[in-house]
Amino acid sequence: MARFELKLPKMGESVAEATITNWLKEVGDKIETDEAVLEIATDKVDSEVPSEVSGILVEQLFGKDDLVQVGQTIAIIETEGDVPQAKVEEQVAVPAEVTEIEKTIETAQETVAAPQDFSGSDKFFSPLVKNIAKEEGISTAELDGINGSGKDGRVTKEDILKYVEDRKAGVITPKAEPIAVEKTETATQAQTDTVTDTTTPVAPKVAETAIQKSQQAVPVSVNGGDEIIEMDRMRKLISGYMIASVQTSAHVQSFIEVDVTNIVKWRDKVKTAFEKREGEKLTFTPIMMEAVAKALKDFPGMNISVNGDYIIKKKNINLGMAAALPNGNLIVPVIKNADQLNLVGMAKAVNDLGNRAKAGKLKPDDTQGGTYTVTNVGTFGSVFGTPIINQPQVGILALGAIRKVPAVIETPEGDFIGIRQKMFLSHSYDHRVVDGALGGSFVKRVAEYLEAFDVDRDF
Repeated sequence: MARFELKLPKMGESVAEATITNWLKEVGDKIETDEAVLEIATDKVDSEVPSEVSGILVEQLFGKDDLVQVGQTIAIIETEGDVPQAKVEEQVAVPAEVTEIEKTIETAQETVAAPQDFSGSDKFFSPLVKNIAKEEGISTAELDGINGSGKDGRVTKEDILKYVEDRKAGVITPKAEPIAVEKTETATQAQTDTVTDTTTPVAPKVAETAIQKSQQAVPVSVNGGDEIIEMDRMRKLISGYMIASVQTSAHVQSFIEVDVTNIVKWRDKVKTAFEKREGEKLTFTPIMMEAVAKALKDFPGMNISVNGDYIIKKKNINLGMAAALPNGNLIVPVIKNADQLNLVGMAKAVNDLGNRAKAGKLKPDDTQGGTYTVTNVGTFGSVFGTPIINQPQVGILALGAIRKVPAVIETPEGDFIGIRQKMFLSHSYDHRVVDGALGGSFVKRVAEYLEAFDVDRDF
């Protein structure tokens, strides 16, 4: 007999931990290879963890609602045969030049921003919690003072996001770290410089503090006829993401109206044949996605992300597609390498991700790696919207409802009024790194691709 350690698998880029939501197998149960043992939930999607071996579940190392780090052993399975060995990756010799470049980058990063050190705390904090604390400027003393809701009082992601939200709303006053004596003179000089230099804009932190002081917690009146409903886990996460995005990016919007009459006529003409040949419904979404992917190739400055003071130019064009779940929450599955797909491939990808999102069958990797997001607010009848950027991306495009409207039509014989199919494109972008010229030009290029749609094209 051998004992196999079932570990929490890597679930995609930036996912470092997961919460156990349900054990599908109990101690003593027989398990087959690839059979699901438990259900987990990450900050992106819910999933199942299958077993790599067949055997008997002899130990559960974590309980329901426990937070587990990627790579941690979560269960012990007793097998009859040998335990499969993990694959050892072949080590490749790294050239000396590459090593030197890596050292230079590490030195530069350490010089730009010294990481916050939480080693002085007696408590355990997960890497994700530490990262959030660093990004929000939360001190060790503050982190120690947060009441954790996890196992043994451990601070969870939800706990620290709630703390950040309360602190920015002025509900909580941050605890100050002790200031060394030798730094007093520098701090005093900095205060003097802030007062005397009237040509320098107020620092974001100072402006934020001033806003917080002016805000007071608004009491909520609850009477006997009101119903109090606690947010579900995903809604809490969405709430945290939306607040963090608005506080991170300087949102600016550009709007443009597009004549999509030719697209509507072409789709009406081919949709039946398309479904018969491909076994897929042809909606407007893949047509719009195709135009967005082309525009991103023309304007690579929109296909970037921001990491502190660094701009990361993305090699691949991975389009996020906001999809509604049955419970009303939203999720953003990602179409990988969207610029390499033809219309048929795009339609299949859109339908596959949309259907699996509705059925709750998305895998963690399906929501990772997005470089730009598109949301179809027209599905709900909205003419246009002002969507919130999906961090760390720098842009998101909202597709409005397609409507029949009277419009001026220019012809060689003169202008006349006719009925046209039109829609609005609403482009939200991060004004920290995208100026109005780029943001406006990008959405205009999307409109140009849609209006120049070839009605004689094959699908």
